Order: sequence, then structure tokens, then C-alpha cells
Amino acid sequence: MAKPKVETPKMKVRKGDTVMVLSGPYKGHQGKITRALPKANKVIVDGVSVAKKHQRQTQVRIKGGIIDKEMPIPASNVAIIGKRGPTRIGYRFKDDGTKVRIDKMTGEEI
Repeated sequence: MAKPKVETPKMKVRKGDTVMVLSGPYKGHQGKITRALPKANKVIVDGVSVAKKHQRQTQVRIKGGIIDKEMPIPASNVAIIGKRGPTRIGYRFKDDGTKVRIDKMTGEEI
């Protein structure tokens, strides 16, 4: 019996976007997305959700100790910051056929 194909939701945020955290313990924090994880539907935001990790000294990593590691948060908990604050994202096709992201509040391109 074949497994049903599970489709992952399309993330509307990308690496490099400036976002605001909408919910959770980091609500209100802003930062840039340093990494997007579309299969898990999560993002890593710079300076948000930082955990301490005990790292052992190896030949590759000369210095051991406690390091700060940024942990992923759900992509649904962040919103892109537009001209008037956090906003939702939509899509529009230009006349030449290219697809662009738009700010739902103002209708401008992102």
C-alpha cells in the first residue's frame, strides 16, 4: 500500500527578509531571516530564540565551551515588516509574466 503524498505548505518568507515575531516568548522581536527550512515550515531569525549549547573541543573546533545557537521557530509565527508595520504577503503577476511578492496592506512590491 502506497503512502499518501503529504504536501508541505509554501512559505511566503525568504532568507534575508526582515520580520517581526507575532507570537510566543519572543513576541515583538525583529530580525533578519538567516535560514529558511521549508520542509519543516520553520525559519531561523537572527537574534531570536537563542539557546545555549555545550560544545566539546575537537580538532576542527579548537575552542570548546558553551556557545549560543539560534533555534528555528515556526514560519507562521513571523510576518514581514512593510512600510506600515508587520504585513501579510500576496503575489501578483507583472505584464511581462514575472511573479512578484506584494504587501497586502499597501499593494506595493516587496
